[in-house]
Amino acid sequence: MMTSTRNLISIIFILQIFRVQSFFHRDPIFTDNIATMTPDNLNTPSVASVSDQSSLSNDETMSDCSFSSSTSSKYDEQIISPHVGYKKVLVTGGAGFVGSSVAEALLARGDDVVIVDEMNDYYDVSMKENNLNRLKKLYPGENRLAIYRGNICDEQLMLKLFETERPQWVCHMAARAGVRPSIQDPYVYIQSNIVGTTLLMEMSHKFGVQNFVFASSSSVYGGSKSTFFSEEENVDNPVSPYAATKKVCELLAYTYHHLYKLNVSALRFFTVYGPRGRPDMAPFKFVDRVSRGVEIQKFGDGTSSRDYTFISDIVDGVVRSIDHAYPYQVFNLGKGDGTSLNEFISIVEKHTGKKAVIRQLPDQAGDVPYTCASVEKANVLLGYEAKVSFDQGISRTVDWYRDVIQSEGSAGDEVLSITPETQANGFGRSPSCIEIMPQQQTAQVMR
Repeated sequence: MMTSTRNLISIIFILQIFRVQSFFHRDPIFTDNIATMTPDNLNTPSVASVSDQSSLSNDETMSDCSFSSSTSSKYDEQIISPHVGYKKVLVTGGAGFVGSSVAEALLARGDDVVIVDEMNDYYDVSMKENNLNRLKKLYPGENRLAIYRGNICDEQLMLKLFETERPQWVCHMAARAGVRPSIQDPYVYIQSNIVGTTLLMEMSHKFGVQNFVFASSSSVYGGSKSTFFSEEENVDNPVSPYAATKKVCELLAYTYHHLYKLNVSALRFFTVYGPRGRPDMAPFKFVDRVSRGVEIQKFGDGTSSRDYTFISDIVDGVVRSIDHAYPYQVFNLGKGDGTSLNEFISIVEKHTGKKAVIRQLPDQAGDVPYTCASVEKANVLLGYEAKVSFDQGISRTVDWYRDVIQSEGSAGDEVLSITPETQANGFGRSPSCIEIMPQQQTAQVMR
């Protein structure tokens, strides 16, 4: 990467930090959903499967801030038609939870997928290996899946990948995740999230990529007091280094659109969960610990609330974003209603059939008390609409957990032995060290 580009990154990030007041110390079953994700039907109101919708009872249908596509909207004049037909898509972070799920959906509908993933140990690498093995078992010997093991910050690797594969669509899901670990170890977040995203956009504009879609985060909203978080809100006050890096990526994305006319969509995910989910996240941790009779950590009085979004709904939104090449847009992808921590624990108890052993702790620095997405924009411009209630999503997650973690595995998953205590935010793991991989890393490519 050229020196001027690195300087631009540093300047933007420093300016962003100066706008935040002491943010380092403030306290404030997926497969049944992808069968209908074919290019021909991506201009319908929703692609999250009919089976999801019909299985919801009347009192489970979404949501507190649902938006009817028949209602006129200020976004109506911005609507564009989706690209219909074959695509070759680069999916970064394709061994991870969201990345591998998106890759599976794209392959299922007939697209070719190129995955790049550094396979870092932020959480147990065996889960990522299992995700890759699952994809290879589902599509063996078809030459439609290429896997590169390497760091997206490695300029030589990424240049070789773009020259060899020539992807015309980029789905950038790779990132260093986690709010609390970013406070303890911010430098690796700057490297992975800001430098890596900039390098990918640089390659994308040079190689004529038609659409660049990347994962931002609802964390950019910080301590917003709005009932529903809107993309039009001012998000200049992130409360964690992780959120700050995501905000910087959104700024850089607009810059690349302005300078090079690169089509870019930033997707602000709202707490994604479900089968094969990250073991450092609360849904996996609570299901696992309550099932095993191990105590769970409850931060605060339990009134904090999150907009938890099931993986199939997120994949639906990501695929729609890939197909709609908007010049520059930011989209919320969430369920559109919140679940309190107390209600969360109660739902997990119901579906595991066990009583939670709770360890009461104070509020955590960097956490926000409330998140809830306004999804009107994504509904109008993408046809996105979440289908899976939190109760139903936890039920599916518990079923997967029993099949794969506690039993002999099913649906292409190998038996896993994962305990959240050993993961990034578990009781047993200390803060991560900076593990920036060397620039001249050798990549292993598999087809």
